[in-house]
Amino acid sequence: MLISLNWLKKCVKIPVSDEELIRLIGARLVEVEGVVDESHKYDGIKIVRVETAEKIEGTHLTLCMVNDGSAELTQVLCGAPNVHEGMLAAWIAPGATVPASVHEDAPFVIGTRKMLGKYDSHGMLAAPDELDLGDLHDGIAEIDPEMAKPGDKFADIFELDDKILEIENKSLTHRPDTFGLIGFAREVAGILGQKFEEPEVKAELETTGDIKIEVDENVCGRYTAVVLEKHGEIKKKYLSLQDTYLAKAGMRPIDPIVDATNYLMLLTGQPLHAFDYDKFVAVGGAKEPKIIVRLAKNGEKLTLLDGKDVELNENDIVITSNNVPVALAGAMGGASTMIDENTKNIILESATFSLYNLRKTQMAHGIFSEAITRFTKGQPAYQTLAVAGECAEMLKDGFKVAGVSDCYPKPEKTPAVEIATSEINNLLGTDYSNDLIKKTLTNVSFEVSGDANLKVVAPAWRTDIHIKEDITEEVGRLLGYDNIAPVLPKHGTATPSKLFKLKSFSRQTLKEFGANEVLTYSFVSERLLENAGLDTKNSYKIVNSISPELQLVRQSLIPSLLDKAHMNQKIPFDKFALFEMNKIYRKDWGMDEEDVPTEKMNIALVLAERKTTGDAYYKAKLFVEKYLAKLNIEATFKPLKTKTAEALPFEPKRSAEVWVGDRYLGVVGEFKTVVKRNFKLADYLAGFELDLLAILELESPKLVAKDFEIKDKQDLTVTSTKTYAEVLAEVKEKYPEAEISPVGIYQPEGKEEKNITFHLEFR
Repeated sequence: MLISLNWLKKCVKIPVSDEELIRLIGARLVEVEGVVDESHKYDGIKIVRVETAEKIEGTHLTLCMVNDGSAELTQVLCGAPNVHEGMLAAWIAPGATVPASVHEDAPFVIGTRKMLGKYDSHGMLAAPDELDLGDLHDGIAEIDPEMAKPGDKFADIFELDDKILEIENKSLTHRPDTFGLIGFAREVAGILGQKFEEPEVKAELETTGDIKIEVDENVCGRYTAVVLEKHGEIKKKYLSLQDTYLAKAGMRPIDPIVDATNYLMLLTGQPLHAFDYDKFVAVGGAKEPKIIVRLAKNGEKLTLLDGKDVELNENDIVITSNNVPVALAGAMGGASTMIDENTKNIILESATFSLYNLRKTQMAHGIFSEAITRFTKGQPAYQTLAVAGECAEMLKDGFKVAGVSDCYPKPEKTPAVEIATSEINNLLGTDYSNDLIKKTLTNVSFEVSGDANLKVVAPAWRTDIHIKEDITEEVGRLLGYDNIAPVLPKHGTATPSKLFKLKSFSRQTLKEFGANEVLTYSFVSERLLENAGLDTKNSYKIVNSISPELQLVRQSLIPSLLDKAHMNQKIPFDKFALFEMNKIYRKDWGMDEEDVPTEKMNIALVLAERKTTGDAYYKAKLFVEKYLAKLNIEATFKPLKTKTAEALPFEPKRSAEVWVGDRYLGVVGEFKTVVKRNFKLADYLAGFELDLLAILELESPKLVAKDFEIKDKQDLTVTSTKTYAEVLAEVKEKYPEAEISPVGIYQPEGKEEKNITFHLEFR
């Protein structure tokens, strides 16, 4: 989105520099991707009056003498058919650059040329496209004599000494109101601490219900239709300020009707569309127009304004004339009802549509127009009638209102949010007064009542305001997060849970034994579970899985570890052990007291060696014994009889159940031959899977103790002029229980002080 600073300044007073304004917009509203400075784009271009215009016989050229406000006239040859005596035009003087070429690799600088071998032409009279103000090249731009006089700077008259802000649309996805200049200006006023003066609508329309409208309210929140009847001519003779602001926003002037709808869209954020009334009625085959807004049917076809034929799908919303599609709603009108030079009457559409459907339409048909960009942000319905009235006012010289219908099935209501000033300050970490908070919100048209306890009602266009946190965010953003003092919260450090400590202890212990920790997806494929010999019917299935490989919730950690073991042996690594701690779920465990699937926390390990023979069972059993011994737990190993999920991958005759007293912890042993084959792993393969929650419930001295022996790590940076050895000695004296290692030394050029960073590990 492109925002003209000149246009913005017409809506709000800017007491700061352009640079500071751009910084504030970036900090408190939206990312500014770039700034195009056009302050010198129109240097050397003046308004001139054509004093004489003589056709050169046998050519298309006209010999003109132009008055640029100086004492002498200047000779210019012009090939435009509309040049005539007495007109005002834009003259690009010798030495100036043609504006349309400013950003090209080789800008076109105008000079004095000898034409037809005998006429000197000093500079040129410019067409709209050469001025970068449209695509028209069928004549030079004519300027209203009431706007300017000879010698005036073209940039001054048309407000072209400007800066254009390139706004990053995605960061305003939840703020459709800011996709119009008025909404953007309102936010800027709020940022600057000013109360925004809402612009008045010139013409209020009264609904007459002359047009029959039916809408699917699931995809169309409101549909306003205004019939405009032709009673005169709108002749676009002069270049206008409207043309320049359209061009600055990246849109090209086309004709008075389309230009009016586009201009109001840029101003208010509300897209409009104009249908040829008579064509609309004819397509529907009725005497009067009947507008039906509905979802398209698969296979329906429509020819768009750009001549492209599209095949519609069930996600598209269509505007129909008596149920015959004539437009792709929110995206582009149809060729069958387009306005042209013969148009006598108009149906003006101002509506809102489902942003979710339009996003699908946008991607399915590759339409990225200015209108659909705004609709896909969720344009609110509050202003459809008012903007249609404003458009009718703009076109009143050629059209009069002949009928107004407004279909609004479910009017939107803005909820009231009650919040205390103390709640806002506590969440932001500020000390804002009640008056400042109220002023900040009312500046951007919120209704605020109450003192310490506020009742806040957002304006109709703020469809993103629902809860207390929304109000708090609004206050913090408008007053500037950068103005909030960064103070550490006043609270103690949370005490780690016993499970957290056990996991930290387990991680450290198995790493000391030479194993490597991995973290794998909790969602797995049916194939993976089947390869491990597990029953897939005991796994919960994901309804909307993101991939065919991630359809089931795993019921054991072993299959994932075997899959990673295969990847590591393939690299190849000949000897390794992998372990993981994570949650698992099984259908046969049923639901918990909150009626959600019961979950358990397991720890599992797989060891694999390619060039080793013998019984892998004993090495896996040693891992279990040593691990439990570190917790002062003595285990008993019994013949494998259980048929639970963790036992299914193991070979019963070469595996065992792990017990502590009468408490079952899990399984340790070698894997079945078919499992090894399915995962393409070497024969020397074993592992275990234990229930961490069951271990946690054991009354061992280690678990009852206040803390496990866990390493704590942190980095420390010291700024000093001393040598590294001197600083190291001081750190060792300060932290005698820590293992200290150097991380880095940084000394800025020309500075005596250096930053020395150490890594400390506490036991």
